[in-house]
Amino acid sequence: MRTVRIRPWPDPVIDTLGHDPRSRYVETFWLPAVGPTCLLLLRRAADCFDEHPDGVAVDTAELSAALGLGFREGAASPLVRALERLVRFDLAVRAGDDLAVRRTLPPVAGRHLRRLPMTLQRRHARWAEDALVGAPLALARRRACRLALELAAVEDDPDTIERALGRVGFHPALCREAAAWAHRRHRDLPEPAEVAVPVGDPAA
Repeated sequence: MRTVRIRPWPDPVIDTLGHDPRSRYVETFWLPAVGPTCLLLLRRAADCFDEHPDGVAVDTAELSAALGLGFREGAASPLVRALERLVRFDLAVRAGDDLAVRRTLPPVAGRHLRRLPMTLQRRHARWAEDALVGAPLALARRRACRLALELAAVEDDPDTIERALGRVGFHPALCREAAAWAHRRHRDLPEPAEVAVPVGDPAA
């Protein structure tokens, strides 16, 4: 395998509610589950997708060397083993000759958590408890508004945006609120992607 094309694996729910591979959550809980090479691959893929949203073809020998694995190729190379590990952990999937990789990661599954050190298991339990207690509605509202703002950049109809949010799984009342807010915001700011979200804004 001299080259491999890596492209995003679209998943509306995980892309909205998941964790960026470069986040503290992923570094703390996914790293010990999948290992450093897989985490570096996920972060490198996320950087690539920021610049190439449709994906990019990469030279496997060069990528291997860039990750500190040496110029090694073949089915037994560390890079190929790491790519297959991503597939086993449901963080990537084969799509013909391409490899589709998640842009954002779900919470670590219970079967993987049970293999982590007890200190990390307890820390994850505290994180999960804090996530439930710590204003989940506010978190859902911020995420719905962010997604609605992205949709508003290509769709000017708030009803269409509302239905799209509903298909992702947001509560109907939250869909209406976020769609209306994004429609107003996009109308006032023609290029919302380049405008910083104020701290007091619901999408902050």
